[in-house]
Amino acid sequence: MSATTAPPAVVPGTARPVAASPGVGAVQRLTRARPLAAVLAVLVLVTVWEAYKWLGPEQGWALGETRLLPRTTDLAMPHTWETLARLLEPVSGGTGADPLWLAVLRAAAASLRVAVVGWTIGVLVGAVLALAMQRVTLAERAVLPLVVLSQTVPLVALAPLVRSWGSRLAVGGLEWEPWMSVAVIASYLAFFPVAVGLLRGLQSPDTIHVELMRAYGAGWGATLLRLRLPAAVPHLLPALRLAAANAVVGTVVAEVATGLPGGLGRMVLEFANFAASDPPKPWAPILGAVLLGLSTAALVALLGRALRRYRRAEVSA
Repeated sequence: MSATTAPPAVVPGTARPVAASPGVGAVQRLTRARPLAAVLAVLVLVTVWEAYKWLGPEQGWALGETRLLPRTTDLAMPHTWETLARLLEPVSGGTGADPLWLAVLRAAAASLRVAVVGWTIGVLVGAVLALAMQRVTLAERAVLPLVVLSQTVPLVALAPLVRSWGSRLAVGGLEWEPWMSVAVIASYLAFFPVAVGLLRGLQSPDTIHVELMRAYGAGWGATLLRLRLPAAVPHLLPALRLAAANAVVGTVVAEVATGLPGGLGRMVLEFANFAASDPPKPWAPILGAVLLGLSTAALVALLGRALRRYRRAEVSA
């Protein structure tokens, strides 16, 4: 005679467990798959764009002189499929002109090289500031407000100054190139999340763990290597991804402000002149900048695989 399994006992005063519906479980599995979730987010954005273009007022909506909703005309908001189709067409009507996607790809590669330099400088500067602020309490009180205040300076106003200062520098036989000014501006945006995120991570170990290291006679360097840096990894990885995206934004904005040729910023300026005659064309470099930012963040995320032994739970920046 087979034994029957008794239903689980329910403690009085507690709620019975509710089985999740198959639909809810499927949604949870989809959202846990990060690449698929990213694709779904893009599809949602495209749907919102097309829905507003279909339902929104043609001339937008303004309150006085302040425009709250954009226009939905084909000049202001081309269809997404028209923009994608334009990427496959030649850049211009000239004979032997490259397709638009290839021109955007080349400009993105030029911007990527500058952004990588800016990201590297920003990470180094942010790490040095975070270590100094963690080591000296007075430095944290003095430097952290300045770090936060630095992000309130508009890049459009800062870029010409950096280029002017850089052109006057002379270090031995080193000649200051225009792209170096753009890299400095990109690092200006990249260092902030690294400094703040790494500082939070270095300060995250519990007091009992720090006191244990002191009881073992470990100095500041040993405590940093064996306790604070491993504990800072979940805080540092999101900060590095945010710094990569900021470096791309800083590079494109600095290219626009300084007029550096070859990158996406200069392409944005040049293609803006075709907004009336060829509406999808100005959106091509903007789409390239978006994809470049996502790609750099994804590349930095690969660092998490090398540090996965310390990556127990990431902390949002």
